[in-house]
Amino acid sequence: MNTLVSMLAAAAPVASGWTAHTLWLRQRLNVARRDPLTGLRTREAFTRRATALLRDARAVVVLADVDRFKQINDTFGHAAGDALLKATADRLAHYVGHGGVAGRLGGDEFAAVLIDDHGTAADLLAVLHGVLARPVDGQDPAVHTTVSLGWVRAADFPGDDLSALLRRADEAMYAAKQGRAGTRRAGLGRLFATVTGRRAGRPGARTGAPVAGVTA
Repeated sequence: MNTLVSMLAAAAPVASGWTAHTLWLRQRLNVARRDPLTGLRTREAFTRRATALLRDARAVVVLADVDRFKQINDTFGHAAGDALLKATADRLAHYVGHGGVAGRLGGDEFAAVLIDDHGTAADLLAVLHGVLARPVDGQDPAVHTTVSLGWVRAADFPGDDLSALLRRADEAMYAAKQGRAGTRRAGLGRLFATVTGRRAGRPGARTGAPVAGVTA
């Protein structure tokens, strides 16, 4: 009995050390999966969670792009631009809610997947568009802009994976930006063929392919 107690006592510091190490590794992994500026998930972490959410037929994929972001940076400085990105991320995450996921894909581009419980995604995103256009709290009121939103219902394209749905949302977002419409839903037209899921003119896009249809 004494031998067993002695062995357990000797093993306790090792077990405690391993638990602490495991917790440290988990914390480091969580940090690596978060964008350091906005706190949103990075592209890889977003993709993992978003892919799981797409199993739900009510899933809606959203792509958001800050309008005139370079102009904000050039006029007010990078600190103001960073504050705008942070505010955009916070507001997007709030509207997506705990049941969805939001991520920063890079630069001033964000993506989200939300679960549309009541079939009111269009109304929700119209409200979100207005919220995203508000000035940033604590900043010069002039430091504000709009955010163009493109979105697509996963159920409309049951054969599409996340990459394909993001391409459709990207096309719709571009149409919204060009038409100053604020938000645009992807329609049932042909999908723009790309190598890496980017619209014509985006880095990595392949030219000479048809553009996806969009609808308001």
